[in-house]
Amino acid sequence: MIDVVFSEIGLPSGGADWKTAMRERAISLRDVLTRHRWAIGLMESQRRPGPANLRHHDAVIGKLRAAGFNIAMTAHAYSVLDSYIYGFATTKMNLPFDTSAQVAQVAQDMLEPFPANEYPNLVEFITEHAMKPGYDYGDEFEYGLDLILDGIASVREAA
Repeated sequence: MIDVVFSEIGLPSGGADWKTAMRERAISLRDVLTRHRWAIGLMESQRRPGPANLRHHDAVIGKLRAAGFNIAMTAHAYSVLDSYIYGFATTKMNLPFDTSAQVAQVAQDMLEPFPANEYPNLVEFITEHAMKPGYDYGDEFEYGLDLILDGIASVREAA
C-alpha cells in the first residue's frame, strides 16, 4: 500500500529548475499525505520498498545531483525538505480545528480557564491572525517551503 501512495507523488520534472521541481514535489507529497493520513508514519519505514518508492527517491536525488548539488548537500536538502513536509503534514493532521470558525471555538475553550491578560501574545495572535475570516493553517505550508528552498539555495551558492 505504501508503494501505491508513493506512486501518487509527482516526480521532479526534468525540464524545471531544481527549486521549482522540489517545490512542486513538496506540494504533491503534502497533498498525497493529506489524502492518506494513515501513511505518514509509514512512508519511510519500509525495509523492502517497492519500485514506486525507489523511483521517487532516485528522481529526487537525481534532480538535485543534476543541479550541481554534491552528495552531502543532496542529503542535507532532501532531509530538510522531507522533515518539513512530513512534520507539517503531521501537525496539520493533529490540529483540533479545520476552519477559522473552529479556531475561534478552540481558542475560547483553551483560554477560558485563565485570566484574560495572562497570555497577551497568544490572545493577540489568535484574534489578529488565526481568527480572521479565511484563515487556514494549511496556507502556511508554502510560505515555510519557500523559506527552506531559499535557504538551501543560499547555502548551495555559498559552497
